[in-house]
Amino acid sequence: MLLCDIGNTSYHFLDGEFSFKKSVASFNPLKIKEKVYYISVNQKINRELQGVQNWINLADYIDMKHYYKSMGIDRVVACEMVDNGVIVDAGSAITVDVVRDGVFEGGFIYAGSVAMQQTYKQISPALSYEFNFDINLKKLPKNSQDAISYGYLKPLYSEVNSYKLPIILTGGDAKKLARVFKDASVDELLIFKGMQKIIKETKDKLDKMSKKYKG
Repeated sequence: MLLCDIGNTSYHFLDGEFSFKKSVASFNPLKIKEKVYYISVNQKINRELQGVQNWINLADYIDMKHYYKSMGIDRVVACEMVDNGVIVDAGSAITVDVVRDGVFEGGFIYAGSVAMQQTYKQISPALSYEFNFDINLKKLPKNSQDAISYGYLKPLYSEVNSYKLPIILTGGDAKKLARVFKDASVDELLIFKGMQKIIKETKDKLDKMSKKYKG
């Protein structure tokens, strides 16, 4: 089963247990002839893939009434995988979504670490530091690097922990945040697992669609 999570810069594939990425700028999805189940936040690619029979958009098989209209489909799919937890997807932006007893309660979007480091740098070259993810958030800092690290990480840490639910980290910076959220679990394949769950739960509908294309 070939799965694909399409973002603004890359196609992220999972082929069995093998994960790989292709650049949105150079990769031609029409070269793939086998069946692909995908989700996409890239509207341009959504338009290009519309009607391509072997690329099946799983967004069409999700009950969206529990989510808001502009919510990214990657966040929705992650939430579909969790019954109780705070999902922290740490990429170019950090999205935080809360699911309690299988119900999406809401979420928020926080600046990613690279974007925020650039913001501090633009304020003053004296603030051009990488964040210290090993900082002790129980003590006020006494140096500049820790000062900006504390200012960035402490609000996120406090807010995420306030929901008193298990914390699941995913995305490119998940392992960095695991140094801050020491009791959290890291699941880099969470979105793909959500896609697999949706495929399993909607198998009959997907089978009917496949027969329609063949027939």
